[in-house]
Amino acid sequence: MSTLGRLTTGGPADGPPVVLLHALGSSMHTWAAFTKALPRHTIALDLPGHGTSPRTGDYTFTAMADAVLACLDGYEEVDLVGHSLGGAVAMHVAMRAPERVRRMVVEDIAPPPHEPVTDYGIPAEPPEPVDFDWALAGAIKTLIRTPDPSWWAALGTITADTLWLAGGPPSHIDQGRLRDAAARMPSATVVEIPVGHRIHSEAPEEFAAAVVPFLTRAAP
Repeated sequence: MSTLGRLTTGGPADGPPVVLLHALGSSMHTWAAFTKALPRHTIALDLPGHGTSPRTGDYTFTAMADAVLACLDGYEEVDLVGHSLGGAVAMHVAMRAPERVRRMVVEDIAPPPHEPVTDYGIPAEPPEPVDFDWALAGAIKTLIRTPDPSWWAALGTITADTLWLAGGPPSHIDQGRLRDAAARMPSATVVEIPVGHRIHSEAPEEFAAAVVPFLTRAAP
């Protein structure tokens, strides 16, 4: 059983839980407002190296996806919501265990580039105190700026109905590459909420208006 920190909420237990995955440097508490708007059973997790979860030193997307999957023993199927790093981890969960993911929301994530980016700009020590393992910063920045052909090829294997939320021009994420990634998936829709990278924080009502109907609609 995984030792990832978690917060759970009530809500109807007659369907799969909604698993919430935060961004780099954040924590499960970032979803507090959203869970109040979502009439579903939710599980918000602290990803490895964050909050109350262990500092493992193994900060790859696949290792984090495996940690999330281990935390979901007992659930045949889940819905996933992930912001930034959490969205990348959600994608890897859906790639590794497509039968376990029914629906997925990915919020302004950064697909790997088509060409390498070598200037990571991550100092050896944090410029100010942080409440997560600083080793994460370099590890994750390296992963998201390094081309990964297998990631792009695996997009077609994701069977989950997927909603991509794009932060639009104010976001630092390459919106064209985001839309390119969504277009390669069998069942994906892009909705733009042009407030930047932290949509669920900057525009919580618009975020909920897009995500709640997607997660609560009846199965076809």
